[in-house]
Amino acid sequence: MTIPAFTLAPRLRAGETIFTGWCGMPYPIVAEMLARDGFAAVTIESQHGLWDVGGILNGIAAIRQGGGAPIVRVPLNDFALVSRALDFGAEGIIAPMINTPADARAFAAAAKFPPIGERSWGPHRATTFASLSDQSVYLREANDHIVTLAMIETRTALQNFEAIINTPGIDGFFLGPSDLSIALSDGKSLDPLSKEVEGHLDTMIAGAQRAKKIPGAYCHSAERAAAFAKRGVKFLAVSSDLAMLRAGAAAVLKVLKG
Repeated sequence: MTIPAFTLAPRLRAGETIFTGWCGMPYPIVAEMLARDGFAAVTIESQHGLWDVGGILNGIAAIRQGGGAPIVRVPLNDFALVSRALDFGAEGIIAPMINTPADARAFAAAAKFPPIGERSWGPHRATTFASLSDQSVYLREANDHIVTLAMIETRTALQNFEAIINTPGIDGFFLGPSDLSIALSDGKSLDPLSKEVEGHLDTMIAGAQRAKKIPGAYCHSAERAAAFAKRGVKFLAVSSDLAMLRAGAAAVLKVLKG
């Protein structure tokens, strides 16, 4: 049985490559337009973005209205927001700085119902989106329909990668290339395209495939996302709303200025 209108997990399980828009600006209509324009999923960026809880609530609804699957990247160690975002109707959660098996277990505990986790009951908005008159269906099916992606961004996370990716309730990893480059250079450089980051990504993809988990990554450009997809990454964040806006404005101004 499936939860109606929850599309992300089934598509990933079927082997599809999912590209997600990335929204840091706190405007639900922007997130909606990315979904309407063709992104299968749209991620609300509440770690470094400008979203508050009310905005996340409305943003999730807007993404669904646009036909996309809503994802939320929560702030550091904010596992309380994990369960709230899922109650609001998010289909996936990206959690930053999952460095240890204990971090992974805490993340899974907030996102998954027993027996896997400890998520408390209250998904009334989520069940409304799914048109479930029988809420027990959500209880039975939610663990399989909520995607949890643990961000790998530090040396410690790399050392603990096998334990993290094999933690029950963790569905995949999500590479944070900028922070990983800072960590690997001991704070000397910001180079998300570095060969060292690339090498670790190949190792993580192989580890995720062995564990039958989802490889994911943030990509600063469409070209990089397309290249990562060919390497086996299945969940790819592409650029950002602000970057797209600035690129569009730059292209227009270039024409106007001759």
